[in-house]
Amino acid sequence: MTNDLTGMDELYRDFILDHYRNPRNAGKLEAPDATFEDNNPLCGDKIRMDIKLRDGVVDDIKFSGRGCAISQASASLLTESVKGKSLAEVARIGKEDVLENLGIAISAARLKCALLGLKVLKQALAIYKPSEDL
Repeated sequence: MTNDLTGMDELYRDFILDHYRNPRNAGKLEAPDATFEDNNPLCGDKIRMDIKLRDGVVDDIKFSGRGCAISQASASLLTESVKGKSLAEVARIGKEDVLENLGIAISAARLKCALLGLKVLKQALAIYKPSEDL
């Protein structure tokens, strides 16, 4: 008996591997408005995000780091999904949104890997202080 989900699972695995091997928005921004870096000490994943904002909207975002395919693909997908969104829209992004973007079941042991990018994004924006108009 064959499992009908096998084909879909394979597509999602390929999708995640593509984001891991060819990350979108990889790199660092010069003079970002917000930046934060964190790691998952249990597995060694590390992610830094740099964010440029314009009029309360994510104008550009880059991430850098190292780690497993899940953490890096999740960060790549997250940066794609927040570009062009307002700070209020980004604030509403939660765990479920990130897991839905990945499209595969994530074990409890890999959950921190999948959510590290979201944690870094939220922390960067939490400490962001807009410059006052002179």
